[in-house]
Amino acid sequence: MDRKIEKKTWRWQRLVPIALISALVIYFGFNVYKSSGTSRLNVQTERLLLDTVHEGAFQEFIPVTGAVLPIKTVLIGAIEGGRVDQRYVEDGSILKAGQPILELSNPDLQLNYLNQEANIVAQINQIRTNSLQMEQQTLNLKETALNVDYQLDLLGKRVKRNKTLYGDGVISEVDFQETEDEYEHLLRRKELLVQTIRKDSATAVLQQQQMENSLDLMQRNLQIARKSLDNLIVKAPIDGQLAGLTSELGELIVEGSQIAQLDDLSNFKIRVQVDEFYISRVFVGQTGSFQFAGDWYNLSIQKIYPQVINGAFAADMIFTDKTPDGIKRGQTVSVKLELSAQENAMMLARGGFYQTTGGNWVYVLDPSSGVAHKRDIQIRRQNPNFYEITSGLEEGEIVITSSYENFGSKDELILK
Repeated sequence: MDRKIEKKTWRWQRLVPIALISALVIYFGFNVYKSSGTSRLNVQTERLLLDTVHEGAFQEFIPVTGAVLPIKTVLIGAIEGGRVDQRYVEDGSILKAGQPILELSNPDLQLNYLNQEANIVAQINQIRTNSLQMEQQTLNLKETALNVDYQLDLLGKRVKRNKTLYGDGVISEVDFQETEDEYEHLLRRKELLVQTIRKDSATAVLQQQQMENSLDLMQRNLQIARKSLDNLIVKAPIDGQLAGLTSELGELIVEGSQIAQLDDLSNFKIRVQVDEFYISRVFVGQTGSFQFAGDWYNLSIQKIYPQVINGAFAADMIFTDKTPDGIKRGQTVSVKLELSAQENAMMLARGGFYQTTGGNWVYVLDPSSGVAHKRDIQIRRQNPNFYEITSGLEEGEIVITSSYENFGSKDELILK
């Protein structure tokens, strides 16, 4: 007898699909619940740059470009104009102070010197002639005074004799009075000569001083005129290397024009160009350094030029200890200009994220889950290598430092 076979309501062929569908629904439902209110983005790990937050010595500095220049440059100008008659050295020569460079000719200057010399010599001779005449006049006055003294001596004796003779009645009263009158006249003449000689002596002293001053002035004028001739030979003012000499034989050099320059190569300086943004933070005495041939060399700002040209200003830096061997004028070097002293700080490597976030937030990676979470931070200072972190990050945390341009403002990044 046949038995009716009842169909099983829940066979395994039906249970398996139902179980799988249920699991998927639960999984997706859990993910939707978990991600509700949080925006995520999947990114490829190989496109990211990561850095670990660490504590170390932080120093604020900026890289600036500098050119090597001689420690001192002296411009050589033509004090007197003229035509180039002789060229003693070539451009680039190493010269000693006083060594001739060019010889100029100036006939007008030479003729003027000769005329001036002749005039001065004539005036000097005239002064000397006047001086001799004054001396002769003084001698004549003294000689006259001697003669008066002699006549007074003779006439005094004669008065004494006539007085005796007049008392004895040998001579008349008229003769005796005439002798006395003559004697008194000589006395008055002597007194006048004494006053004349005294005034003549004072006048002679004054005139002598004036003549000596005039003579000294004329001699100095002659020296200046002679020096003008000497200036026709252009000489090196200091020891150094000649640069910029282009004058050729026969060329006319205008008075006051620059002929060349002389560079003192006993030492060098670095002239750096600094962005105008830092003009209030750069001062004399500020330090810096640069690397040359594997060694570091220290510099200090000696002079700051206030003019801002094309958004930058210049500053001269000198070596504070040693000067590198082999460095040449005109070389370009990269100088690390220090804006602050070294301080212990929390640091994060510079990266492209700053352009997007302005340094206000970053993505911090959780290595265990592979998810980077958005976090607010604060950056105080920066240098070409690091940012100084003041809050928001701890030492050892891993931060995505590459550009966030393609991430928008997602709360989390899932690294794939």
